[in-house]
Amino acid sequence: MVQIANLQYGWTLFVDPINDKFHFGRAAIQWAFTIFIVTETWLVPVEGWLVDKFGPRVVVLGGGLLVGIAWLMNSQAASLPMFYAAAAIGGTGAGAVYGTAVGNSLKWFPDKRGMAAGITAAGFGAGAAFTVIPIANMIKNSGYQSAFFFFGLIQGVLVLLFGAFLRAPRAGEVPLAAVNSRVQQTRSDSTPQEAVKTRTFWIMYAVFFMVATGGIMATAQLGPIAKDFKVANMPVNFFGFTVVALPFALSLDRVMNGLTRPFCGWVSDHIGRENTMFIAFLIEGIGILLLLRNASDARLFVILTGLVFFAWGEIYSLFPATVADMYGRKYCTTIYGILYTAKGCAAVGVPLSAMIVARSGWSTVFYIVAALNFLAAFVALFILKPASVRAHQAPLPDALGISRI
Repeated sequence: MVQIANLQYGWTLFVDPINDKFHFGRAAIQWAFTIFIVTETWLVPVEGWLVDKFGPRVVVLGGGLLVGIAWLMNSQAASLPMFYAAAAIGGTGAGAVYGTAVGNSLKWFPDKRGMAAGITAAGFGAGAAFTVIPIANMIKNSGYQSAFFFFGLIQGVLVLLFGAFLRAPRAGEVPLAAVNSRVQQTRSDSTPQEAVKTRTFWIMYAVFFMVATGGIMATAQLGPIAKDFKVANMPVNFFGFTVVALPFALSLDRVMNGLTRPFCGWVSDHIGRENTMFIAFLIEGIGILLLLRNASDARLFVILTGLVFFAWGEIYSLFPATVADMYGRKYCTTIYGILYTAKGCAAVGVPLSAMIVARSGWSTVFYIVAALNFLAAFVALFILKPASVRAHQAPLPDALGISRI
């Protein structure tokens, strides 16, 4: 998970250098990021099915080959179609690794699903924290092509190395989850076909989409945002250390994005998934509005982007845990894979946000994203939570084959 993090979270460092060399335009370049997210997410259900059928090791080893190839292609790309093809290959590989690792953690630790999914997803959220500055320095000193080649090779090899040790729990190896009054967990296993026929699944899908939209936009556009607000290269002093704002913000964001996943997963194991969602989504919306107001202050830019990413990253622990709670662990990798495609839908907002910015500036984008987070908080607490309770009480489908919940 750590090795695939740069494919998503390191991308923003390459956007302007690519544009400076080829003058494709930011919006055109950002379609590569959208293609990456779409292939990373929309193929996860297929990859989840392969995991449930053949085990995690084979799928992750295939993913390792693809993520290495993708960045090696980026290092040689000289046209948009080449960047787009590399993005599709990298997204397919990253999705294979991501979906497999998270799904496997849910199967191994049913009594602490929030925490387990959070720690696993933290590898992806925080994995780029220690490589952001080295990548930025290599781009500055040797060019972005060298950074793509060097880190692509290392990341692909390490995925292959660690992927060789993955396996799913054998029959009887993992006990049933303990009874938790705060988190209801089904004792039966729903198939993917049964899961997508429930209204609860589509409520979760809508909430996931709304929150993911802002986080994906910030991930891809943080570099351009910092540049447009003229803070990207400003020095910032924290506790006696002076660092450049953008690389430091990117490193801090990766750390915060990683820490929130196990932390909020642990919190949700104690106070409930939907209650945790409500609190986090509210903080996210407030953080985005504060960032818009203070983005031209380099110090506040760093602090507030950290807050935004802390309040966003928890969706990658809360939602897989909720899926396993709701539909059981046997097919949870595939079912979460289907839900994860909401992130792919959200990625369309990246090039759209670039076009909106070109027309009316960043304010419109920030207000839309904040509104989506406030709406998601309301839906999570007042619609998803009651629906989840009803789901555990009356999970049978009606005569039309659509669950009453």
